[in-house]
Amino acid sequence: MLNSQKFGIELYENLGKLFYTMASIDGTVHIKEVDHLRSYIRSYWLDIDAIEDEYGSDAAFRIETTFDWCLEYEKEADDCFDQFKEFYKEHVKMFTPDIKRLTLDTATAMANAFAGKNKAELILLSKIEILFR
Repeated sequence: MLNSQKFGIELYENLGKLFYTMASIDGTVHIKEVDHLRSYIRSYWLDIDAIEDEYGSDAAFRIETTFDWCLEYEKEADDCFDQFKEFYKEHVKMFTPDIKRLTLDTATAMANAFAGKNKAELILLSKIEILFR
């Protein structure tokens, strides 16, 4: 596997952790949040690049796979965010303005999906924006 492909897959996996954090930060993952994430993956994330995983699937589906894995194993939201933040700091050049914008758009859509943004989601969105500056 090419190095850029490996890092591209890792990017999507870490985005899955970030979006899991957004969905679970208030203690409950609502189906509407998951639906919004899946919709954004299919509508926007698949068009970002041509990176495929080892099975020939678009690597952007790793967002969904990682999100589902975190959900199944009931990962701690703070731990997932810390992992994302560490990945971001180590690979900041991978986060183009378009990736940053789409990340924030996806996280915002998830936060708005169920009864609007709550305090925990607003704080997390602020942390993401600060990290991306």
